[in-house]
Amino acid sequence: MEKIVNPMKINTREIKSFFYSQYFSDGLRMSLGILLPSIILIQFNHFDLGLTMSLGALCICSIDNPGPVFHKRNAMAVGLVCLFVVAVITSFARLNVFTLGLEITLLCFLFSMFTVYGNRAASVGTSALLVMIFMMDKALKPSEVLGFSGIITAGGLWYLLFSILFLGVRPFRTAQQTLGENIADIAAFLRIKADFYLPEKDIDENYRKLVSQQIKVSQHQDAVREILFKSRIMVKESTSAGRILVLTFVDLVDMFEQIMATHYEYAQIREKFGATGILNEIADTLQGMADEMDNIAFMVLSNTRSTRKRFFNTGLEQLKARIDEIGLNDRGASNLALKKVLINLRDLNQRITSIYNYYNSKSSDTLLENTTDMEYSKFVTHQDYAPHVFFDNLSFDSATFKHAIRVALVCLIGFIAGKSIALGHHSYWILLTIIVILKPGFSLSKQRNYQRLTGTIAGGVIGILFLLFIPEKSVQFVFLIVLMLGTYSFLRLNYVVSVIFMTPYVLILFNLLGVGRLVNERIIDTLIGSGIAFAASYLIFPSWEFEKVQHNLRQVIYANAKYLLKIAESVSGKEIETVEYKLARKDVFVKSANLSAAFERMTSEPKSKQKNIKEVHKFVVLNHILSSYIATIASGIAAKRIHKTSAENLKLLKRSIAMLNDCNKKLDGKVVDLNSVKTLTLNTGEPAPLSADDLLLNEQLGFINKISTDISRVTEHIIGGDA
Repeated sequence: MEKIVNPMKINTREIKSFFYSQYFSDGLRMSLGILLPSIILIQFNHFDLGLTMSLGALCICSIDNPGPVFHKRNAMAVGLVCLFVVAVITSFARLNVFTLGLEITLLCFLFSMFTVYGNRAASVGTSALLVMIFMMDKALKPSEVLGFSGIITAGGLWYLLFSILFLGVRPFRTAQQTLGENIADIAAFLRIKADFYLPEKDIDENYRKLVSQQIKVSQHQDAVREILFKSRIMVKESTSAGRILVLTFVDLVDMFEQIMATHYEYAQIREKFGATGILNEIADTLQGMADEMDNIAFMVLSNTRSTRKRFFNTGLEQLKARIDEIGLNDRGASNLALKKVLINLRDLNQRITSIYNYYNSKSSDTLLENTTDMEYSKFVTHQDYAPHVFFDNLSFDSATFKHAIRVALVCLIGFIAGKSIALGHHSYWILLTIIVILKPGFSLSKQRNYQRLTGTIAGGVIGILFLLFIPEKSVQFVFLIVLMLGTYSFLRLNYVVSVIFMTPYVLILFNLLGVGRLVNERIIDTLIGSGIAFAASYLIFPSWEFEKVQHNLRQVIYANAKYLLKIAESVSGKEIETVEYKLARKDVFVKSANLSAAFERMTSEPKSKQKNIKEVHKFVVLNHILSSYIATIASGIAAKRIHKTSAENLKLLKRSIAMLNDCNKKLDGKVVDLNSVKTLTLNTGEPAPLSADDLLLNEQLGFINKISTDISRVTEHIIGGDA
């Protein structure tokens, strides 16, 4: 009987999930942090003072990105210093149009170079550029400069303290939210995997969806790692609260590997087993497990306790009986792949059960006794902030250097345009648009340009209608708060929606301040800034993905070769530490997601710049298949710690690694050393019959060998096309 789903129930949960999410929490924190100085000081007739402090808070809040609290604190502290210095410099530089133009050029270059130190440092640079833009048209006497700059900095300091206090009240909340969102991502990934077993689903289209979803999973996993493994309070927590989050995430990563491992040659499986109906049962089981994952995600997001909606033990036993029946009918050979799928399904079911148990009050008390410490610090990247990193990138060989020059030149052009052709006194919107839109890569700039224009025009229409039909100031102020909350809540979730909220929020704000209706000025300045930024991203040191794709190829080939090497070492008799195995696995997942993201960006670039696009797409799909097959083998071997296999299987492994090494040699990449793999003696006598496990392993390794050969051919085509 077909399962009937209540759409209202799903929509209600999605709405609730949004309000429990880090996006809404961040929006609430940012909105309150910016608004409170103005709201409080207006009660004491110091609205101008409050507004200036809110301006400083607005600049510093751009640094308040997800991550460990002490990273935020340190970054915002550096941002405060930049805030004060830039505010002072801009206040004096604006006294002469030429010195202001020079300052804009130099500071735009300097702060755009902060990208070499990672995303958080880049946000510090953005914060400094924001205060420069806001101070450009602020008429101050020389004697007022230090005082006004101090007030702006005080507003930034207020936001820093407020944010740390806000996060300190519930220290685990950010981790819960990020983890919950990651679980929901994996549930979506699992649903796409389930579709591979349905004959009516297009396999190529499903791969496209899978690769796109893998990017989201990887990004959220990196965010969770940053928060959990770089926060001592989580890893060293003496109570079960922090430990539960860590254990859940560790199980979640293992579970993701299991989901990756439910991978076979789907066209062949459909042809062989499609008529039996078993594939629909497997898909239904995977969909049911995805439902349970969504339930867990909501449970973690909402910080509540929930019971399972569906148990799979009986269904898995029935599935086993069906698989055994198929094996008997086909003389016991062809159902080996189905048995492996069943093992993976059982493992998924066990991990779902474990996560539910973590949040059960009776079992959570024993977590500390039953778990061992892991070297979590190895699983996160550590940014090098040494000065030489900055100076080493002062070269045209550096993409960051070229981006910084592009930003500096474009902002100078935008400044000149603002002084020459802008409609009103808020021409800094041209520069603001350029800073927001201009990204290191063409595709990202194009995407942000489209989002900014669409959001500004739609938001401008909403703003006009609002101001026309709702003249009451008190009602406007209430809507201002709602719009501001929407702006910051959707800033990272959906930028178009964020800008749609932002435009009427800005228009209402200026209307309340008595500046007048500026919708025409804002839209036209945005169009000017967008046009300049788009032209620059195409003409001034353009950055195309095909120029960088070989770097991604090298990294992902090396990561897969290392992953295979750990398996080869294990099956040759060497004991592999869990940490080594998991680090190799993490590297494959991260590098694969990076390659997939680069390919997606490549597809949005001009057709003339999509060099080798078909070959790169083939490589992305082949890499996913390869990684999945390696995960399939690794998940079985890891459970036994040391696994012995035949010398023939080891030979197949070494041949695949050697083939991947050859690919990387052609790409001038690193290769793995096979000397660590112990040699097994080939059986020169009568070969012993292979066990069922060895038979399946031999089949899988043979397929890995075939995929490695295909990857080698595609790599040669890519290299030939770039020549």
